Amino acid sequence: MKIGVLTSSRADYGIYLPLLNKLKKDDFFNLEIIAFGTHLSKKHGFTFIDIEQDGYDVIHKLTSLVEDDSEQGIAISYANTVVSFSNFWAINKFDLVFCLGDRFEMSAAVQASIPFGVKLAHFHGGETTLGAIDNIYRHQITLASQIHFVAAKNFLCKIREVIGTSKGIYNVGALSLDGIEQVKLPNWSDVCKLFNIPNKEFILITFHSETINPSVNKIYVETIYDALNVLCKKYHLIITLSNADTMGSLYREFSRKLKIKNNNSVTLIENFGKYNYFAAMKSSKILIGNSSSAILESASFGKFAINVGDRQLGRLRSENIIDVSFNKDEIINAAYKAIKRGPFTGTNKYYKQNVVQNIVQILKNYEL
Repeated sequence: MKIGVLTSSRADYGIYLPLLNKLKKDDFFNLEIIAFGTHLSKKHGFTFIDIEQDGYDVIHKLTSLVEDDSEQGIAISYANTVVSFSNFWAINKFDLVFCLGDRFEMSAAVQASIPFGVKLAHFHGGETTLGAIDNIYRHQITLASQIHFVAAKNFLCKIREVIGTSKGIYNVGALSLDGIEQVKLPNWSDVCKLFNIPNKEFILITFHSETINPSVNKIYVETIYDALNVLCKKYHLIITLSNADTMGSLYREFSRKLKIKNNNSVTLIENFGKYNYFAAMKSSKILIGNSSSAILESASFGKFAINVGDRQLGRLRSENIIDVSFNKDEIINAAYKAIKRGPFTGTNKYYKQNVVQNIVQILKNYEL
């Protein structure tokens, strides 16, 4: 089976990784990676290098993003991606193509595939994020796909509502958590040396822009700056920089401003890589931000996560998620209370066993 893998960012590539590692070793599958989006952006760490180092036989590379992250800039990048993929799908044929999540770049690649009849397998469909326009992109991708690998039962039900049938929908759990209990993560002291991070108590921070109402982001970054400026007096802050969303550059600028003012108390990370990031999550006191990663993964590492604002509004939550608004005092108070509570000992609602094994069996038995 010839499979194309659409990957537009460090985030989706890290989620795919357990499955890709399995498929590379199985002669039934012939993998070709299709890298685009921020993978090819120097501003976002040029993570295409990570893909090359993982040793795939075929890697396609499509560049389409513009530097502008205003509403118009995002629309232009979307259009460029559609054009690039219209040329790509015209000359490249696959038995099945993987697509994941809800990014605008992923949506554009998928929309361009529709006239060509490309068969798609979508991961992480059926979820809800009412505070981001990604919610629309996710459902667009769902409508174009034939196979759906979802992370929880209620997402299966949602997709059934969207497409009007139960055919091709599989509740397999969160792919990024496959075998997480057996994974040997890097030693945190080694990660600190690699990224020049002080080996002391820290909070892991990831913020992205809210894209439903982009104008509020100017106020939000000021709030985050004020809150983190207080927290970094007691804890070191490790901030993973934001992705290519509408007005995402504002969040990158606030991070650099915070770093300049508190150089010894703040570390900025462009790209940890999946397992270094998991090591950071495991070693942190808590997480703060509005990233889907905290929602999906932090419970598996026994961490409380402060989820700020509405970006993840509507998404399924485990009991470790603490929701607050963009308010300086709320963020600070929630952080101190979460740290005082110690480790989270509950379960992760996104976790299921044998995710990769089940997906492989489904793919081998599926009649395309």
